[in-house]
Amino acid sequence: MSDITPASWTALTILTDRQAAEGLGRALEETMEPDGVGVFEMEDGSGLWEVGAYFAEAPDQTALALLAAAFDARPFVVSEVPPTDWVAHVRRELQPVEAGRFFVYGSHDADRVPAGRIALLIEAAMAFGTGHHGTTQGCLLAFEELLADGLAPVSVADIGAGTAVLAMAAAKVWRDVPIIASDIDEVAVDVARANAAVNDLAGRLTCIEAAGFAHPDLAADAPFGLIFANILKGPLVDLAPEMANHCAAGGYAILSGILNPQADDVVAAYDAAGFDLFRQRSLGDWTTLTLRRR
Repeated sequence: MSDITPASWTALTILTDRQAAEGLGRALEETMEPDGVGVFEMEDGSGLWEVGAYFAEAPDQTALALLAAAFDARPFVVSEVPPTDWVAHVRRELQPVEAGRFFVYGSHDADRVPAGRIALLIEAAMAFGTGHHGTTQGCLLAFEELLADGLAPVSVADIGAGTAVLAMAAAKVWRDVPIIASDIDEVAVDVARANAAVNDLAGRLTCIEAAGFAHPDLAADAPFGLIFANILKGPLVDLAPEMANHCAAGGYAILSGILNPQADDVVAAYDAAGFDLFRQRSLGDWTTLTLRRR
């Protein structure tokens, strides 16, 4: 199978209301049969929602205009996406990431792994959150600091794990600690399992599909001494009560996916749920929080 995708088209619009955005997403699927539809809260703290649809052929712009008007959305912006070799593109763009003792790399950089580091291989073809994002680097650095403090949890969870970089980092450090990597997306869970296998960790962590903490395996291993959650502000705030219910007293939560101006809101939500701010770090536009359960 070729890694080069054929030309395609995107149609993007913005709305002010979540309910309307989700309704527009459903209407697009029902009336225009796109290859895919995405509904996302924008990460700039504006409260706006983006709806995107993806088409193999140029979409009917009259139909798009009618749908935008029906849901009080801005006019769709339609763009053609040229054929792209995405694996080659990712390999060019992604450089190894160093975070304390951890070294995240792709197979094309295997000859650059320093001696004495904990190496985490993420294949470019599996770039579902590659570990090269500043939020993941921030989480690894926060993890490094807790390790220096002598952290020794009974169990670990990585919520919204993506490629499971953070869960794998924990599995590399602790051989006998139960570690669960969960994600709401089935594809992400498959990628996490594949990454665990190529890092010789297939038997050391459990990869499951779950929304938040809604899975019996997470209930069975709770309370966790360490919980990673590198997602976004909205889901993090929503998860605060459940995070508290599943975190051991004196345990830690490392949170990221938080834009710098959003950090105070997340800290406030977790303070109300029973966590104290332990450390805070900003890398570029992103903040990582280390919180301790009271």
